[in-house]
Amino acid sequence: MGTQQELDYKRVASAITYFKENYKAQPKLEDVAEHVHLSPFHFQRMFQHWAGVTPKQFLQYLSVEHAKEILKNTGATLFETAYETGLSGTSRLHDLFIKVEGMTPGEFKNGGETLAINYIFANTPFGTVLVASTTKGICHMAFADEGETVALEQLTSSFPNAHYTQIVDKIQQNALFIFSKDWSNLDEIKLHLKGTAFQIKVWETLLKVPSGGLTTYSSLAKSAGYTGASRAVGTAIGNNPVAFLIPCHRVIKATGELGQYHWGTVRKNVIIGWEAARQHTAI
Repeated sequence: MGTQQELDYKRVASAITYFKENYKAQPKLEDVAEHVHLSPFHFQRMFQHWAGVTPKQFLQYLSVEHAKEILKNTGATLFETAYETGLSGTSRLHDLFIKVEGMTPGEFKNGGETLAINYIFANTPFGTVLVASTTKGICHMAFADEGETVALEQLTSSFPNAHYTQIVDKIQQNALFIFSKDWSNLDEIKLHLKGTAFQIKVWETLLKVPSGGLTTYSSLAKSAGYTGASRAVGTAIGNNPVAFLIPCHRVIKATGELGQYHWGTVRKNVIIGWEAARQHTAI
């Protein structure tokens, strides 16, 4: 049994899956509540506490029509006009407070033997994550869906000769604060990433997609300066080493369909809906 936050996420994810698989039948609140083994009253209360909106409102944020509207309204100017600049709270753009530093060849030479990496497992609204940091910033964040042992093995395979310590540090704590509902006091988050110049450019461009916003693979490629390289950009997105902080979940198909996600389509749906709900409740 996980924490209450973990349990609530699993119930929300199960409810969203049930809604989407049975949408033609227009399931009632009572049907979904029974599916997640809660009374209608407790399911509604749990869902609103977790998401900030009702299940019906949340589903509207996951519709193709809503996605198309977001793309239409923000796609043309998303990267050129930082219209959220100067605003506080959840309207702040990611690139205002997340900075990327690429690792030097020497830092990941010989399997990262010069790197000292701290790591912890932490609870988030979307499941348990493994978050790791160097003295310069976050170098890895991944959902530990297959258990802590597997998650740690995946981290150490990237830097097999680094020195690992399971300990909490301020860099990790500040990064995890992004999962809270209030960003007004969020300090700058630094990422210390291993990647090619092309990959880092794509990841930096992703940071310009604001919370609650969406973009497409072709738009992202164009904004990164690689027009026509949608497939290569998609590969770079798939190799993103830092879940959520680098928001690859905000890249969808041009049709408005949400598409695939490295950490699961269900989780992508839940994250997009959660971010949209935060934006609407903050207005």
